[in-house]
Amino acid sequence: MAGVPSSGSLPVIEMSPLFDASRSEARRQVARDIEQACRDTGFFYVSGHGVPDALLARMEELSHRFFALPREAKEAMDMARGGAAWRGWFPLGGELTSGKPDRKEGLYLGTELGPEHPRVKAGWPLHGANLWPEDLPELRGVVLEYMERVTRAAHALMEGVAESLGLERDYFHRAYTADPTVLFRIFHYPAEPEPVDGEERWGVGEHTDYGLLTLLAQDANSGLQVKSRRGWVEAPPIPGTLVCNIGDMLDRLTGGWYRSTPHRVKNVSGRDRLSFPLFFDPDFAAEVPPLPNVAVDEDRAQRWDGASVHAFSGTYGDYLLGKVSKVFPQLVRRVL
Repeated sequence: MAGVPSSGSLPVIEMSPLFDASRSEARRQVARDIEQACRDTGFFYVSGHGVPDALLARMEELSHRFFALPREAKEAMDMARGGAAWRGWFPLGGELTSGKPDRKEGLYLGTELGPEHPRVKAGWPLHGANLWPEDLPELRGVVLEYMERVTRAAHALMEGVAESLGLERDYFHRAYTADPTVLFRIFHYPAEPEPVDGEERWGVGEHTDYGLLTLLAQDANSGLQVKSRRGWVEAPPIPGTLVCNIGDMLDRLTGGWYRSTPHRVKNVSGRDRLSFPLFFDPDFAAEVPPLPNVAVDEDRAQRWDGASVHAFSGTYGDYLLGKVSKVFPQLVRRVL
């Protein structure tokens, strides 16, 4: 049946050789595995990523406690209070995908920057301090440690991506990610009642991610679906792994050789679901032209939204703000 996901499996890549420059042959194999996955679905799992299971378990525990706080405690962290830094809590239905409210609430976080940072002083959007719950002070340290470890894994994976494209392994670091845009989300998808009259209840509607790589931790409840060439497939949680997918900017850089893949979420588990995506993106001030000697494969007709990733000029920050303005239109008018 069209639109019904299969249980087709996505590859699992053991990425630990990417942390050791001396393991050249093992790194080459990882790079080959990355190329195959990126050319096929653009989605894969990674193991050997260096994030302890205990750290993720602690973050799950604290996240459940955060979302169980009284509404007024979460409203004290409303995103409007985060100003141009674009941090804080949003309620169920407060984020739009393709113009439709998502069936999730969430906490927006990012690289922690103090008021003395030059970009914060200059009022750059999406730069600044996170908002943390007064009633749950432990969350701050756990989230920042988790972000640090996953960002390390993302840097390593981008070395593997570079090698998979025949580039020097530090190519992306030198050109785009020495000072990456790192955004982190904690999403809560409430347990859903049975749909009425066939009504679709999407936690997140069909979309692609904006940047280079997304690394996603999931709790034990399924819900993620990926639009492969063979149709929609499930991407269930696999213990000890993170889900990795490529975003629009890697699609743009490679001229469509690696294509960003639409995905969506529907929580049909009957239980509350948590997910933890970290978006590892180019420097906010970087321009992102196609790689040298890359032929651009015009993608407009193939894109889920009909909008080509090649049809813009400017910095990654320009691109990101254009996308964000559609996700939180009311907030954009208030703080940007």
